[in-house]
Amino acid sequence: MQPHAPLRAIAAEVLLSVEQGQSLSQCLPPSLLRLPLNLRPQLQALCYGTCRWFHRLDDELQGRMKKPLKSHDRVVHHLMLVALFQLRFSQQATYAVLNETVEACRAMDKPHLTGLVNGVLRSAEREGAPAAANDASRYSHPGWMIEKLRHNWPDDWQAIVDANNTQAPMTLRVNALRFSRDEYLQLLLDAGIDARATRFAPHGIQLARPVPVDALPWFAEGAVSVQDEAAQLCTTVLDLAPGQRILDACAAPGGKTCAILESCPQAAEVVAIDESAQRLPRVQENLDRLDLHASLLQADAAAIDQWWDGQPFDRILLDVPCSASGVIRRHPDIKLLRRESDVVPLAQIQLGLLAAMWRILQPGGRLVYATCSVFPQENHRIVQRFCKQQTDAELMTTEALWGRTMPAGRQLLPLNDGHDGFFYAVLEKPEL
Repeated sequence: MQPHAPLRAIAAEVLLSVEQGQSLSQCLPPSLLRLPLNLRPQLQALCYGTCRWFHRLDDELQGRMKKPLKSHDRVVHHLMLVALFQLRFSQQATYAVLNETVEACRAMDKPHLTGLVNGVLRSAEREGAPAAANDASRYSHPGWMIEKLRHNWPDDWQAIVDANNTQAPMTLRVNALRFSRDEYLQLLLDAGIDARATRFAPHGIQLARPVPVDALPWFAEGAVSVQDEAAQLCTTVLDLAPGQRILDACAAPGGKTCAILESCPQAAEVVAIDESAQRLPRVQENLDRLDLHASLLQADAAAIDQWWDGQPFDRILLDVPCSASGVIRRHPDIKLLRRESDVVPLAQIQLGLLAAMWRILQPGGRLVYATCSVFPQENHRIVQRFCKQQTDAELMTTEALWGRTMPAGRQLLPLNDGHDGFFYAVLEKPEL
């Protein structure tokens, strides 16, 4: 396809890549570069929106087609999903959606399918959205996820799926080394950006509507970072103090590493490790912009014999790999990428990381276990299993206004106009 291929055609290719297992954060950035700057936000909105409503749109599209397209024409299925998303959820003029989708089909060298595309979309426009055939379509989530949420959160599952289907607010963390929160709120007000202080995170600000980061006062100079309120709370449970040696064990993209350094500039050392060689430079970029320093290591945190220097840590933040079921509204492709069968292997990784980190925690030290999941299987149950294995692990009660008390730790559920879903548990190792 040509570099300036139609917007919808590029969106269809991105969605096909997601269906084949790539995340939006992997396949969208190179596709954005194929478009002029003014069209890039539209491409992002089409891809995110279609993923957000994929299960509902796909159910409707399948119902409108006599038989599935052949695999080599599968991209046209996604082209029609993009058009359906616009018909059902955008303000785009109907005639523009129909005409431009047919043109995109032609530009993709699929002229033999233009009649089908035209016919399906015209009937969709004429007849309106059908009634949902099942819960997956009604709530636009995979069936297994709805069942799991319903089982784990019988009183909250509908609120969770509703929150997942909204667009997440843009939340900032003020760099306390540069500005107080009130000072930065005034700077935003002066810049005509509507914002308010977050309810729980002490340095958080939530914007009324998202803006490009270069519109934020002093962003390039390190005044603020973009970080959800729930993720910012890590510094409130770590009990940071000057002179501590601190480890951020699964650090990329570095938001929590930077939050730790801003909260505790007199730390003796902050070590940030991540397994991904591709994601680690992002941590360095964030540190550089904020004028902060941490020791970065590319390593598998669990393989401590390969990277640990033998000096124990006073504080460890262990934000483990997880299902990311608490951040679906920010990453709607999770609904397409995640499988129910992923959860058990992830739990084994989580337990293994906890056991490894415990070995390198100083007696008297504190470990904070964190996930961006709402599944108890990855959260309080992991902590309970670990405490049974590790008899010297002391589970601390976290008194807080945020989240809810679980059998171990505290769980935050995603809020429509607030924080993401997140889990924290605090463990301490007794003094010798």
